[in-house]
Amino acid sequence: MRSVFSVARYCALIAALMTIAGPALGQPGQYPSRPIRLIVPFAPGGPMDILSRAIGEKLTARFGHQVVVDNRGGASGTIGAELAARAAPDGHTLLAGHSGTHVVNVSLFPKLRYDPVKDFAPITLTATLPMALVVNPALPVKSVGELIALARAKPGEINFATASSGGPTHMSAVLLQIMAGIDIVHIPYNGNAPALNDVMAGRVQMMFSNLLTSAPLARAGRLRILAVTTGKRTQQAPELPTIAEAALPGYDYTPWFAVFAPAGTPPAIVRLLNAEVKRALESPDMQARFRTQAVDLTTSTPEELAALMRSEIPKWREVVKKSGARPG
Repeated sequence: MRSVFSVARYCALIAALMTIAGPALGQPGQYPSRPIRLIVPFAPGGPMDILSRAIGEKLTARFGHQVVVDNRGGASGTIGAELAARAAPDGHTLLAGHSGTHVVNVSLFPKLRYDPVKDFAPITLTATLPMALVVNPALPVKSVGELIALARAKPGEINFATASSGGPTHMSAVLLQIMAGIDIVHIPYNGNAPALNDVMAGRVQMMFSNLLTSAPLARAGRLRILAVTTGKRTQQAPELPTIAEAALPGYDYTPWFAVFAPAGTPPAIVRLLNAEVKRALESPDMQARFRTQAVDLTTSTPEELAALMRSEIPKWREVVKKSGARPG
């Protein structure tokens, strides 16, 4: 009887301790119960893809279930975003969205097949990305002011490349067009790399590219960086002026990345994902890694991300309307 009683007491003690500690992440019956798909609506190799994979590695270690990055590029991110919007709202499909997919596209695409506000549950901001205005070295300009003057003297003769319509590389240029009152021609590409290649080859004269990619090319003499798009000089390249201080006071475009779940995802899962993505981004190794890659890691509450979207959608609706921008 003593041995049976001891076993019973032991089992009761273990059960009590498990109740106090709470359920471990990834245990059967708890979220997540299987691998998580993180949809990246752009091609592999870009800043969003790199950041998403780093976050996925951290979440995999925490959850005990694999986070699989699923690249679904095309149509300015709308293909991947729509796929995520239609997924089951159980937290096992997430979207790495950005200011293009969730702010600009609603105005750029007349028949967008998802609603960036109604079809998604915001989780958290993940990063902001300084953009650089770059030109082919043969173009006879060395400042933003000189570029604007040349564009005004030759309306419709300067082409600008973009990685896609509606994304940061496109909207940076659209804002420049409106504020400077210049006529430059949009040449859309399928990805940042081919666009940059044609700028370096001289087939296109200019573009806006992320600082991470363009800075090494500028140091090698293959591009010339004129300025950055952010409201203040970036810590990654403090020697570069902003467009605002160089020529256009008030110019400020800071693209952001974020994580979303389909609308209807249980609030408890949204809160857990918010906490775990924040934990990943605030870890010392993540901070050190992306500090050298011209990506500024940042986080938010779901409510703050929702408020950011609500404030920026009308702003960019006006920009798109004034510019007449259309999908390429």
